Amino acid sequence: MKKTTIWTGVRHVTRREFVGRALATGVALSQAPAFLRGQNLNSKLNIAVIGAGGRGRASLNELTLNPAEPPKRSDGSGPLDKHPDENIVTLCDIDRESLDSAGVRYPQAKKFNDLRKVFDDPKPYDAVVVATAEHTHVFATYLALIHGKHVYCEKPLAYNIWETRLVRETSRRYPKLSTQMGNQGHASPMRRKIKEILDTGVIGKVNEVHVWADRAWGLQDAASAEKFDKPHGFYNGIQIVDRFTEVMPTPAHIDFDLWLGPAPERPFHATYFPGPRWYRWWDFGNGTMSDLGSHDNDVPYTVLDLWREDPKAGRYLAPLTVQAESPNVPKPHKELAPATLQATYEYAAVGNQPALKLVWHQGDSRPPGWTEAWGKRSCVFMGEKGMLLGNGKLLPEDRFVDFKEPAESLPRSPGHWVEWVNYAKGNGPVPGSNFQYGAWTTEANHLGNVAYRTGKKIEWDWQQMRAKNAPEAAPYVKRPVYRKGWDDILKTT
Repeated sequence: MKKTTIWTGVRHVTRREFVGRALATGVALSQAPAFLRGQNLNSKLNIAVIGAGGRGRASLNELTLNPAEPPKRSDGSGPLDKHPDENIVTLCDIDRESLDSAGVRYPQAKKFNDLRKVFDDPKPYDAVVVATAEHTHVFATYLALIHGKHVYCEKPLAYNIWETRLVRETSRRYPKLSTQMGNQGHASPMRRKIKEILDTGVIGKVNEVHVWADRAWGLQDAASAEKFDKPHGFYNGIQIVDRFTEVMPTPAHIDFDLWLGPAPERPFHATYFPGPRWYRWWDFGNGTMSDLGSHDNDVPYTVLDLWREDPKAGRYLAPLTVQAESPNVPKPHKELAPATLQATYEYAAVGNQPALKLVWHQGDSRPPGWTEAWGKRSCVFMGEKGMLLGNGKLLPEDRFVDFKEPAESLPRSPGHWVEWVNYAKGNGPVPGSNFQYGAWTTEANHLGNVAYRTGKKIEWDWQQMRAKNAPEAAPYVKRPVYRKGWDDILKTT
């Protein structure tokens, strides 16, 4: 039959806790979501995919078998022992071309272009993959959670701190749901290896970490844009430094009004597509800080014990202060995120972990002592006795020639998507980047941009979600106005 398309406590993290980040490491079948009761654990999930192109296409490849692409681990380390092959029953995208392309592969799936309509009848699916543009992540994720669906959401988890907090608090009400943020490196063997090396004490206590990524997409001087930001930083040979005033017709295959979602209305322009373009506009994204920061800052957040305990909130991760600056764009642009940024976080001492300075570098910014041998995208842990690079190399090399790497002691992940599928079926530990973990790291990354746009070293009150010394930060913490049709969806309890 032809399918219709609808266009409308403070303590050391133990080995057992590492993958689940101090959450339960399994779930009994009797406690599992309704999908599982009375079913064999080998039953397939019925999945709705919201955002069928780009990252959505990547998830489709990871969640179903594709004869043209042999399955492998998301970190590229080798073949998967068991590749998921779930049912795709719903597809949604504002781009008809992406939707139709996915529909060819999954002809049985019902198709939508409005993510809100997907939830008018949630019975056909058990789980939702969210791979929209950043500014609409929260709507699909929140609606999925309150309808009792497992959720895999691409990073960053939400567009701003308020939305991210809402996702975390909502998911906390549904602990039996499987949730996972799409920072795939969290499942990599290297994360475990780094922690195993640090736990030997070979470099002593770590008091400073630098993380860097050389991607330079965003606002910058003309020479740097010419070197680092082609082709996405230009339109018809002109560098993108503000909105273009020309009137441009919307392509017939794109529903631009739906793509805008909650963002302020503006006319279509080609400078908003594809992803490397939209993510630099503040109305839709947050630049490299929230994108690659979700991947790369995850390393220290995973392997260091920075988590504190609150009687009401439980475990939380929050900096004391954050300061950020861009040498290329010292005065924040009202529309565009900077290509180069340096953000410095100060974290309190926790147990055996001393106070920590964490510095994020993007674009042209590099940590002190950096050489090309350190790599274009990595991190370095600085301890009392030496340094450890993100590839597992100890520095200075001559000091550690006799060091023998420890044997594997932490559980390895079967794969980022596999973790999510397994827990949804009641068969495995809580996913490592579940929303009780991933939301805190997302908030931290967003704070880098909040500090930059505020122009101050902000003192962060995580409980009240406010900068104590900068009330002007409020519109960067929560979007001031949500467009009609999107303004009554998100509800706090």
